[in-house]
Amino acid sequence: MKLWDKNISTEKRILSFTTGRDPEFDLQLAPYDVMGSMAHAIMLEETGLISREEAIMLLDGLAVIHQRAVKGELMLGEGIEDIHSQVEMMLTETLGDPGRKIHTGRSRNDQVMLDIKLFLRDEIRELAGQVFSLGEVLCGQAEMYREVLMPGYTHMQVAMPSSFGLWFGAYAEALADDMKFMHGVYAVINQNPLGSAAGFGSSFPVDRELTTRLLQFDNLHVSSVNAQLNRGKTEWYMASGISALASTLARLAMDTVLFTGQNFNFISLPEALTTGSSIMPHKKNPDVLELVRGRCNRLVRLPSEISAVTTNLISGYHRDFQILKEILHPAIGELKDCLAMMQHVMDLVSVNKSILEEKTYQNIFSVEEVNKKVMDGMSFRDAYRKVAAEIDKGRYRPGREHSYTHIGSIGNPGISEIRTKLGKAYGAFRFAGTSEIVQALKNYYSEK
Repeated sequence: MKLWDKNISTEKRILSFTTGRDPEFDLQLAPYDVMGSMAHAIMLEETGLISREEAIMLLDGLAVIHQRAVKGELMLGEGIEDIHSQVEMMLTETLGDPGRKIHTGRSRNDQVMLDIKLFLRDEIRELAGQVFSLGEVLCGQAEMYREVLMPGYTHMQVAMPSSFGLWFGAYAEALADDMKFMHGVYAVINQNPLGSAAGFGSSFPVDRELTTRLLQFDNLHVSSVNAQLNRGKTEWYMASGISALASTLARLAMDTVLFTGQNFNFISLPEALTTGSSIMPHKKNPDVLELVRGRCNRLVRLPSEISAVTTNLISGYHRDFQILKEILHPAIGELKDCLAMMQHVMDLVSVNKSILEEKTYQNIFSVEEVNKKVMDGMSFRDAYRKVAAEIDKGRYRPGREHSYTHIGSIGNPGISEIRTKLGKAYGAFRFAGTSEIVQALKNYYSEK
């Protein structure tokens, strides 16, 4: 069954090629397609396009289909092109004529755009929860090891003293920043395209403001053309949010891989988190972190991959957009896996508490020596040259005292402030409750 069927016989190989992996991803969108249809059915009744009796029949039938979709029991039947066709066919088989009316005033174009936005809203909600949880673990580790000093690096050379309070806290704060970036992504996604039809509106008196309220969108795409222009842009915005998070995870993974190496020996992993070598019995490899790094490095380029498909398309719908599901949906799953793995690893790492006792780091407090001379009245440039000359001639006698007091330094890493920032970034999302929306749609007429 095809919604566009006009008794034209299309070659099977053409149908197979054009369908691609769409049925696989359609099943992920299925609950949202049904949810959108419930709101659309109510709108059709409120605008007089169907009767109340028909709307109630449609809502009851859609509620049953939604349950099946949520449980993963909904499948595309033989010859069914997509989830939209499947739902309409099931309604028609059960209800007869009312089922044939569900597509009134919409197109598959605004329908799939709606499904994608509803789906991505929930995915951002899940991702934000995982990011917050990882940030909390990092803040906990920062608190536990706040006094443990470690080398800081510039140009991959030992530079100045840092601390694990700073290092763990830095990545927690970076995740808070990533969530703030995701606020903008969520705001753009959380706009209603329903009623824009094929991208040019409808001659039916559809009420787009009503479906916006029913589905708890913050706004609607006012222009029907812009609603269609947002196909491709919506995926790109989501990909940009994923890319930002992946960049943070990749760097955290790289740092941790480096710091677990024997040449550094800053951090150790429990044996259960490592793998071995087929010929070297001493090896304990951080494969999990290397795979997080590799996968996240690949996810960083996700916006470019989306752009490569859409960059030269004119306004309006194009079948090219179908490919975006194949790019974006697996990427979301991959990022979730990486967040889960990184949280597990970061929760179990342990820290070497005597790193700076190594001779390699004997000059790491040289800046502190310069600052001490400045405080005693010497100009900074003269103090710098004096300490540099002492180091060159082997006369510098390193101390271990430091006087860092400002927030964001080893003496005051600001962990509680970072934790507050993280909580505010997470709490600032105004997530729509999908299950509550579905329940309200289901009970729309019984509660009136």
